[in-house]
Amino acid sequence: MNITGAFYALFAFAVFATHDALIKYLGVSYSPFQMIFFSTLFSFPLVTFMLMRDKNEGNLRPVHPWWTLLRTVCASANAMCAFYAFTVLPLAQVYAILFATPLLITIMSIPVLGERVGPHRWAAVFVGLVGVFVVLRPGATELSLGHLAALTCAFVGGMASIIVRKVGSEERTVVLMLYPMVANFVIMGALMAIDYKPMPLGDLGGIGALAMLGFTGGVFLIIAYKASEAAIVAPMQYSQIIWATFFGALFFGESIDLPTILGASIIIASGLYIVFRESKSGTSENTPVLRTRSRASSATSFRVSPFLRRTKLK
Repeated sequence: MNITGAFYALFAFAVFATHDALIKYLGVSYSPFQMIFFSTLFSFPLVTFMLMRDKNEGNLRPVHPWWTLLRTVCASANAMCAFYAFTVLPLAQVYAILFATPLLITIMSIPVLGERVGPHRWAAVFVGLVGVFVVLRPGATELSLGHLAALTCAFVGGMASIIVRKVGSEERTVVLMLYPMVANFVIMGALMAIDYKPMPLGDLGGIGALAMLGFTGGVFLIIAYKASEAAIVAPMQYSQIIWATFFGALFFGESIDLPTILGASIIIASGLYIVFRESKSGTSENTPVLRTRSRASSATSFRVSPFLRRTKLK
């Protein structure tokens, strides 16, 4: 078993965690709309360079327009909610909630993909959702818009991933990637007029760094999945909680409390079990969690799965 991809993945998720800490730093001064608009603007040349390698003939009209529209809406909502949640909540708490995405993907795979989920994975989903309640502590602590944003981010991010599994083999990579980027550019450009603030050169450079970090993390994630099996690479995403704890304490004076540690541990354990079940031969036909190879909670990181499909890593 080749574990080289695990090291590439650990680096990729360290880059993504740095990206998210930078969002939190810039979010003190700027709205999520403004950050997403400019980070999308800076991401266009980087992603376009990769799309230029797509040799498939065709046009930009989607084969499945309604699924493409729904995924575009989900991707835009995902980015907006992620940027807001990282700005107002402790980093570790946001990650703990976002780690519930595999659980939601497992549930949504039933109606969308026709996946059959057995009692073992249902039990893992139930336990994982209990972990979410432990993190949120409804009744014991006041739930804020930030918590709602993080939960929404997990849900729409999972839906966007499921849609890619549904139609990705028939849609061109350029369609899957450019439509959400154009939507972010147009929608966030209009919304940022509500609370626009001029950006000094240093902060503009920070937005440029967001684009570069998101792009770099995506590239190394592709390398990771090319080097090792998905069952080796996928669990590495949970390393982000370590970086979140470190960055939160070092730069933002955050401390991780016991309920967040306990809830995150429960969610991570259930997610790892779902990955284990999907990687077991004959257990799952669609393996929706294992095949969700992209880290979609950012407007600046591109979808990894389409590029892996082109290299026949299905």
